[in-house]
Amino acid sequence: MNRGRTSTIKAYLEQPVHSAALAIFRLAFGLMLCGGVIRFWLRGWIEELYITPKYYFHYYGFDWIHPMGASSTYILFVLCGISAFLVGIGLFYRLSSIVLFLSFTWIELLDKTNYLNHYYFVSLALFLMIWLPANVTLAADVWRKPSLASRKVPRWTVGSIRMMLGIVYVYAGLAKLNSDWLLEAMPLRLWLPAKNDLPVVGPLLNKVWVAVFFSWFGAIYDLTIPFFLLIRRTRPFAYAAVIIFHVATSILFPIGMFPYIMILAGLIFFDSADTDSVLSKCKNHFTKIPVATGSNVFTFAPAWRKGITALFAVFFIIQLLLPWRYLLIPGELFWTEEGYRFSWRVMLMEKVGYAQFVVQDGVTGKKVGVNNNEFLTPNQEKMMATQPDFIIQYAHILRDYYEAQGMQQPEVYATVYVTLNGRRSRPFVKQGVNLAAQNDGWKHKEWITEFNDRIYGL
Repeated sequence: MNRGRTSTIKAYLEQPVHSAALAIFRLAFGLMLCGGVIRFWLRGWIEELYITPKYYFHYYGFDWIHPMGASSTYILFVLCGISAFLVGIGLFYRLSSIVLFLSFTWIELLDKTNYLNHYYFVSLALFLMIWLPANVTLAADVWRKPSLASRKVPRWTVGSIRMMLGIVYVYAGLAKLNSDWLLEAMPLRLWLPAKNDLPVVGPLLNKVWVAVFFSWFGAIYDLTIPFFLLIRRTRPFAYAAVIIFHVATSILFPIGMFPYIMILAGLIFFDSADTDSVLSKCKNHFTKIPVATGSNVFTFAPAWRKGITALFAVFFIIQLLLPWRYLLIPGELFWTEEGYRFSWRVMLMEKVGYAQFVVQDGVTGKKVGVNNNEFLTPNQEKMMATQPDFIIQYAHILRDYYEAQGMQQPEVYATVYVTLNGRRSRPFVKQGVNLAAQNDGWKHKEWITEFNDRIYGL
């Protein structure tokens, strides 16, 4: 029975589907990322976020990734932008997708101050695309090497991107099933009134019931939208909802490219046969478009197929399990944020902190108050004041700096107050803890104070 069921699943995943949907996703995704790099350059964010800082906050285990100087940083962005354009048009696709994944991910690993959920999603999607035959139609590679042209690909190649998007949506919905979001409408009750100057709808944004409605709608939307996108009958309405929902969020909240990434990524859910039909009609009018015709089906070499199957299996097991790692860590997740990143928890909290540091000579007892502005950018200080891994890394930065200035066995103490989702500000770091002697890592940081409150939910 199990063997028969496995064979049925395998046959379903290997079933040929049109390659057009994968090609459209590649085209939209690549050109959008190219535009994103240009946007970063024109707005001066490369200088502001990756060159101006004196110090950088690294991800645990990636402290070997360092800034490379202004010229090298700009070259890295140029490389990222060019490779994104080449991926979009499907030229030298395999090499371009590898370079794009490595350059984009390297940029994101330079400083975790700049972490955003959609950057993480982009890196994961780019990793998957390295292994997918997204250049077998509507790609310059088809001009360069006509033998690559394939009108169909195995179903799992399209399904892998759909599954990644489904994980993003469903896990984001599950994360919203908590008492702050559903019962208190936090943090939307704090954020929506800031847009009360919008025409027509502005005054409504001051109403508590509007925040409650948006909170519940957001949770239901995230939990159901991938399934509605998979069903042919509901797909047009679901995609319209995707567009309306994400355009609305882009107007109400400053979350950058995320809404547009999700709108374009949602194209992968459209039936590949319908997408192929559109491309075929375009081919009839513009004969030079590199669209695959005929009935050729792309096939992987047996060794490649086995390797990619194992790789993707491990990849998706990690994606399914990683967001739950917080269950192994004591304390309130929203307070400690240990296990918060990489779990698709999008816009769930308003957290503001104030952090003051004192460095003490371990031999003489002499104390020095720290001006955070001398070490951190305003954005870095904002992020550091509420997140324990930032706090401990900053304490180590201060320890090393003052030790280099001649201080003996420097000790670092912090007074940190944090407010979470409208609650009163309260101490975040236990008094008397020498942060210079504490280690960063995956384990719970015992020097974080107790939350003394409860947020119910997943």
